[in-house]
Amino acid sequence: MNFSAQIGMFSRVSFLDKLLFTKHLAVMLKSGITVSEALETLVSQTKSVAFKKVLQEVLAAVMSGQSLSKSVAKHPKVFNRFYLSLVGVGEESGTLEENLDFLAKQMADDYALRRKIRSAMIYPAIILIATVLIGGYISLFVFPKLTDLFKSLDVQLPLTTQILLFIATVMKSHGFFIALGFFLLLVLFQVTIRLPSIQPRWQYLLFSLPVIGGFLESAELSSFSRNLGIMLKSGLPITHALQIAEESTDNFVFKDYVKRILKSVERGKTIEAELSSGEFKHFPLVAVKMIGVGERTGKLDETLLYLKDFYQEDLDERAKNFSTILEPVLLLVIGLAVAFIALAIISPIYELTGSIKR
Repeated sequence: MNFSAQIGMFSRVSFLDKLLFTKHLAVMLKSGITVSEALETLVSQTKSVAFKKVLQEVLAAVMSGQSLSKSVAKHPKVFNRFYLSLVGVGEESGTLEENLDFLAKQMADDYALRRKIRSAMIYPAIILIATVLIGGYISLFVFPKLTDLFKSLDVQLPLTTQILLFIATVMKSHGFFIALGFFLLLVLFQVTIRLPSIQPRWQYLLFSLPVIGGFLESAELSSFSRNLGIMLKSGLPITHALQIAEESTDNFVFKDYVKRILKSVERGKTIEAELSSGEFKHFPLVAVKMIGVGERTGKLDETLLYLKDFYQEDLDERAKNFSTILEPVLLLVIGLAVAFIALAIISPIYELTGSIKR
């Protein structure tokens, strides 16, 4: 088994490693350094052990006379079809430096967007994790101790306390198995939605959900517009570009869309005409009309890149709004849970003190 196969099993080259490699390679080629010299420099500077091994194999292939596109094509786990196509077109047309520079800019935009989304989710994630940990601790270690206390009180327990007492009794007897079962269900759910027969249905369901559906739609529209626009700008024929766009997306909804668009284009139909058929509900009308204008004016690549920017900005806003909506919802849920527990604990004590005074 060669290293390119092993890397998919045991190691993972980070997105940032690929971004920096692409950016530095473009800069060095623009300054007049040969591909082999640039690769030698990047191999010596790369800190990632996994990526260094990949670049060493790429360098060896280039030194043996192979093109850069064929050399990186031996590592499909690291460089996807979209990346390989732009490098290949750049070599054929003599615009490798420009294509690499364009790739680096788009990868930088992707990286910045990922960081924004992660940053927006940090606070809600901390609240959610803290809630789960504290709730689990209370359920397993605090609630069971309350059972004997409440049973010893000679008062009529209110409904909230009876509910809490039931939860405490269940957790006292089966708390460990409930926690284990919850964890196993979570793992089973993650495995299930990745099954080839389930994943498409799961992704279609996500698109129908409020907030999440709009977020996914903007993300896929931005990705589709970017990939197709860059490939057309690089000189790829529309049919070839659509084939690569289909292979580049992991989302089954848009994979199906691109497949149908490709078939219609191969039959001589325009993209606008196919999208206007009413069967592409996740393609907004404004995007369809703009693509049509791009086709009629011969500037489809520029139109698609404009759409990419438009939907990327929309995605930024949705990420911010998602965090803004989620934070108060989580705080409200936590507040209600705390209020319920406090009421359930304090009520019988208040009843007991009231009966003593009487």
